[in-house]
Amino acid sequence: MPLIEIKSLTKDYGDRRGVFDLNLSVEQGEVYGFVGTNGAGKTTTIRQLMGFIKPQSGTASIGGVDCWRNPAEIMRRVGYIPGEIAFPDEATGTSFFKRQADLLGLSDMSYAKSMIQKLQLDPTANLKRMSKGMKQKTAIVAAFMADPEILILDEPTTGLDPLMRAEFVDILTDEKKKGKTIFMSSHMFEEVEETCDRVAFIKDGKIISSISTDEIRHNQNKTFKIEFAAQEDYRRFLAQSLEFSEQRDEQNQVIVNVNDSEINAFTRLLTGYRVKFITEIKYSLEKYFKTLY
Repeated sequence: MPLIEIKSLTKDYGDRRGVFDLNLSVEQGEVYGFVGTNGAGKTTTIRQLMGFIKPQSGTASIGGVDCWRNPAEIMRRVGYIPGEIAFPDEATGTSFFKRQADLLGLSDMSYAKSMIQKLQLDPTANLKRMSKGMKQKTAIVAAFMADPEILILDEPTTGLDPLMRAEFVDILTDEKKKGKTIFMSSHMFEEVEETCDRVAFIKDGKIISSISTDEIRHNQNKTFKIEFAAQEDYRRFLAQSLEFSEQRDEQNQVIVNVNDSEINAFTRLLTGYRVKFITEIKYSLEKYFKTLY
């Protein structure tokens, strides 16, 4: 049985805003990415998972617990980073963490301290005067401090600089090794590709594709960029029955898609042409996303 399960989930705000008949499941120990443009429905989905919004139809459950009917149980089990951070009226990060620890019944702050160190956060800073990046780090520590088995993260690296994004990817990798179940929305393809086992793509409130990252990395379709030594060869090559995704006449270059099963025949074909260079363009999550949109 999946640990996180969404069945026919719908929340319609009108004007095609919201989410419509969503179905997805996340297995225990799986890291699941949720990717889409702004307004696609990522945050609406996550807020329903946290029990903040009542679905118009369908259900969202975590560990068999209905998210809307038992939000206190969900919040007890889940570490959550919201898409829009709003802190309570606390003077410093330190006092905020103490309040969170009291709410969670947490007495051992060693894990929180290790997270603070990794993220280079100064918890004594005034909470309201923190920069966006500092607030994001504070939210990350608050979500991870009780070392929960389930993490739901809505755009967790928003506001972080590239160095801290890389550190966060390392933190997620460590959490994954512990067997944590993680559901994460993101627009940063690199962090999703590096950490997630599966990815769902959402557009206009509907899931349009779900794929494993292994499937993307080992995609059967290869893409090659070829530059020919002479325009004669370039023109002759274009007459072949191949899938061309781009042609660059001035450089005598072509980008061609080739299935794995056709690689040997493709290699033999190239021997009949004067090729200046050929390079494989790696198939990435971002490239896959662009083919959907």
